Order: sequence, then C-alpha cells, then structure tokens
Amino acid sequence: MKEEFKKLLSTINRDGIENLIAFLDKTDFYTAPASTRFHGCYEGGLLEHSMKVYEILKHKVENCVIDISVSEDSLKIIALLHDICKANYYKVDYRNAKNAEGVWEKVPYYTVDDMIPYGHGEKSVMMLTEYIKLTGEEKYCIRWHMGFTEPKELYNTIGVAFKKYPLALLLHEADLEATYFYDI
Repeated sequence: MKEEFKKLLSTINRDGIENLIAFLDKTDFYTAPASTRFHGCYEGGLLEHSMKVYEILKHKVENCVIDISVSEDSLKIIALLHDICKANYYKVDYRNAKNAEGVWEKVPYYTVDDMIPYGHGEKSVMMLTEYIKLTGEEKYCIRWHMGFTEPKELYNTIGVAFKKYPLALLLHEADLEATYFYDI
C-alpha cells in the first residue's frame, strides 16, 4: 500500500512534491495508526485510512448530485494528505492489563505525543504549505475536513466553508465513511 500511495503522490504536478514525499519517508506516516482508539488503531492504520478516504472521495465526486470540478491533483492532495498532521504524532506506551488468564502484564497502546500543537486541519495545511503551494479550495477542504466534530462555536464558519467549497463537505463525509463504515 505504501508504494501505491507514493506512486499516487508522485503523479501530482506540483512544485515541491518530491520534497514532500522525502519528508514523509522520514516520518512514521506509513506505519502510524489513524487514531489511538477510534479507528485504524493499528500499525499502518493512517496509510490505510488515507487510501480509503481517497477511494471514497473519488467515488463521491464522480457521482455527486452537483457538478464538482476538481483536478485529479487536488483530489489526491486533499484526500491522501488531509491527516498529514498525524505523522510523528503517536507513540507507543505501556500499561498494565489482565490477560486471558487474569494475570497482570504490560501491554502496548498508542498515545499522543504532539510536538507541534497547532490543531488538526490547520496543522495539516501548515505542514503541507512547507512543501507545496495549496489552492484556496485545498486549504479549506483540509482545514475543515473534521466538519461538525469541531467545537460548536465554529459551526457557522464550517457551514459557510462547506457552502463556498462543497468539496470540503465531501471530504468530511469521505473521512467519516472511512472511519465508521470501514473502521479505518
């Protein structure tokens, strides 16, 4: 899956994409979980989640009830890299838990080690713009991909963003579908 992901990224015609791919190679992006306990909570979960979001979003755009004009490059960027903020974000720690025989033992689990506390969607936008130039729509899509899981004080802003850029809503839906329909 890693090679397929990198192949998709390498076809993006954007200055700096090679540097972005080199950056990803130096991180744990390909082996990181997608979350600590909600979805894709296993090695490689983030990569699998990102690929599934791309697959779902591509289908949603092709079958949308309104015309969504988006380049293949933009589609790849927003779907495959919406969670780049999770690179080098999780670490393995240990806690005590009883095994099947009722004996306490140390078991590994994922925990957050956020070295760049800049939010979620906004952190992904910030990280990406260090390597490639994003369009306005790409920035909005990635920034608001968490949709209404954001604090309620932001709901009006999110609604305006989804109205201005319907692709942002589709990305949010694709992210939710990958999480809840496929558990990745």
